[in-house]
Amino acid sequence: MAQTWLVIGLGNPGARYENTRHNVGQMVIAELAARRSETLRVHKAHARVAETWVRPGGAKIVLATPNSFMNVSGGPVSQLARFYDVPPERTVLVHDDLDLPFDTIKLKTGGGHGGHNGIRDVAKALGTPDFPRVRVGIGRPPGRQDPADWVLDPFSSAERTELPLLVADAADAVELLVDEGLLAAQQKHHAPKA
Repeated sequence: MAQTWLVIGLGNPGARYENTRHNVGQMVIAELAARRSETLRVHKAHARVAETWVRPGGAKIVLATPNSFMNVSGGPVSQLARFYDVPPERTVLVHDDLDLPFDTIKLKTGGGHGGHNGIRDVAKALGTPDFPRVRVGIGRPPGRQDPADWVLDPFSSAERTELPLLVADAADAVELLVDEGLLAAQQKHHAPKA
């Protein structure tokens, strides 16, 4: 039987945050669900989930978005991991990354949290930082704007033009990671854009 993967898009709940940079992980989950004509449903782990497959005959994936705020994502993530009996190495976090330019996707397993409080909380709750991550670049704020404010701002009009492509690329990266492994996904998505 195919192993189950948990794919979690980090973000903040509610309409106020829906289109902000911090919620790009949730946008990727919405894209993955839409590709499969799935709807996220309320789960007792304080999250919304959809159970589906990466592709027909492929691995089972549980798409999820915590209903908690970003900085306390660890509780819902660890509850979902326990509920679905998924180890950290098959718990994929999709999240925004200030240290990557907008329109850039990088994948890795483990490492530090880079000041990202959502990642910090998940690593603490899972008891390890060794889980796969799909990092979606949102870039650094211009001038002296506080990064904490920047991540809670909506994407600029220029960024919104490119955002559907970025979200689709990140969704492709998740599918490739689950289907063919981290190295294959890195080789495709870390290559310079043509």
